[in-house]
Amino acid sequence: MATLLSQLLPARFPQQGRLDALHLPAHGRGSALPGDLRRLLGGRPVSWDLPELPMIGGPLEAEGAVADSQREAAAAVGADQCWYGVNGATGLLQAALLAIATPGSSVLMPRNVHRSLIQACALGGITPLLFDLPFLPDRGHVTALDGPWLARVLQELDRQKQRPVAAVLVQPTYHGYAADPLALVAPLQARGLPVLVDEAHGAHLLPGVDPNQPRSALAAGADLVVHSLHKSAAGLGQTAVLWAQGTAVDSDAIARSLGWLQTTSPSALLLASCEAALGEWRSVRGRRRLNRRFDQARALAVQLRDSGLPLLETQDPLRLIWHTAAAGINGLDADPWLMERGLIAELPEPGCLTFCLGLARHRGLARRMQRLWRELCRHQGGTSPAEVFSAPPLPLLGAPELDVRAAWCGPNRSVPLAQAAGAIAAQLICPYPPGIPLVIPGERLDSLRVQWLLEQAALWPDQIDGMVKIVA
Repeated sequence: MATLLSQLLPARFPQQGRLDALHLPAHGRGSALPGDLRRLLGGRPVSWDLPELPMIGGPLEAEGAVADSQREAAAAVGADQCWYGVNGATGLLQAALLAIATPGSSVLMPRNVHRSLIQACALGGITPLLFDLPFLPDRGHVTALDGPWLARVLQELDRQKQRPVAAVLVQPTYHGYAADPLALVAPLQARGLPVLVDEAHGAHLLPGVDPNQPRSALAAGADLVVHSLHKSAAGLGQTAVLWAQGTAVDSDAIARSLGWLQTTSPSALLLASCEAALGEWRSVRGRRRLNRRFDQARALAVQLRDSGLPLLETQDPLRLIWHTAAAGINGLDADPWLMERGLIAELPEPGCLTFCLGLARHRGLARRMQRLWRELCRHQGGTSPAEVFSAPPLPLLGAPELDVRAAWCGPNRSVPLAQAAGAIAAQLICPYPPGIPLVIPGERLDSLRVQWLLEQAALWPDQIDGMVKIVA
């Protein structure tokens, strides 16, 4: 029987040929870890596994090395405060949301929020006011929110006489789509709404790193910003940071929420990894290395496009998206075929394969991808492009009919999805990754929505069940 340890050993991976693991964490299986962290891990095994000793402290302590490190990191990016997290962006997003909204209130958020924020709504008795996003039918993705689309959402908010207490934004998306956050943050704050930005995939957008990249939401003045340090910096898995600036959100409320959701025994190794990952972006050497990675990634994309490989445009050069649907190939079928040949993607979808180039150097990758693409087309390619993907039949702005927590935790029963029209969902329907809900608890499943979900179930046979829990 295979064990977890055996799955982690190098022998688990292909023995012949080369392995290109183009998935998260971004440190590339350790090759791009900061030097200080590599030296720590290379020392006496687990000597770093320490409790919150007085000289070390923790993220919520006023004194100690962690507190000093957090103050230094915040000052370096121009934020007022920051907190390191050891249960990923998930825990910090949830704590941030609970700090800016009280039970019974509502929060404006896009349909592509991570499921962790819907879970936080259930925990805090918060109503999510969900707004739809522009849809790209050739690939089945929502794209980045921009200023004109947000203006339409705010008009609809006024028309419905909704009064949220805060707003959430996602920038950039899992696929690397991004727009100027200033055009989003400013109009929301002008309405008196504190803005929380899920920038989990955008730690490399920090001010001063690369002027060709979209600016960080921190530079746009967002009140709270969360970065996942293993997704877009050289941190270990589970590491993240929450930044706060301005006076719209009470720092005591943030600390209280963090105390609810963060472990009282944080890993000293993960806290040190937070410091090392952020320190890498502050160092001249680290920024030069990141800019080299950007240049190499852009050159790779040009080379692949010139060879005829269909790549989708994205604002993050470290995201490389093969548009498999353009060749009549299902990305879910292509993924295991490529994995057997040592090329591992981050996110397979019916129309695409997304590769995260990360921060490690991948020599010869262009030739290898060109060869594997040609072989894949011979084995799985169709005679014509796949049909376009249908957008979800959703209103521009909507809210669940029943409280999220009541729907999720109350009496429920399971029925075939095809028979769920008219019922209220009692569960998340959420292909993972990327963890973006297609349905949240408390939403009414009308006939058009059910039909669309059945289409998605056919596209994602292992991710969307034929049964669904509905409120009894």
